[in-house]
Amino acid sequence: MRPESSNISYLWDMLDASMAIQQFLVGKTFNDYNTDRLLRGAVERHIEIIGEAARNVSADFQSRHPRIPWIKIIAQRHVPAHEYGEILVERIWRVASQRIPELIRLLDPLIPEPPDQDI
Repeated sequence: MRPESSNISYLWDMLDASMAIQQFLVGKTFNDYNTDRLLRGAVERHIEIIGEAARNVSADFQSRHPRIPWIKIIAQRHVPAHEYGEILVERIWRVASQRIPELIRLLDPLIPEPPDQDI
């Protein structure tokens, strides 16, 4: 796989996980999130996926797209992955409800449309 195409694959993973988080939170409040262990776990897992995919995007690609906060995204992955007792529910909520929609807006134009396929 060429580096650019592998970057696209990782960007797709980031976008897919971000859109899943956005879907999970439709109609939810912070209180809903705070009291729903299943919802929190799903959001945290998808934040891990976003960070892991971002970590694999080439440094060259990252440098060409500085509006995406690569280092913060990668660092955020470590919170649910390694700091179980230290997870600040309010911080994860803020990331999920405020930062994820912006990330989607930044990622969407970077991912090419799939080619038309005749079936």
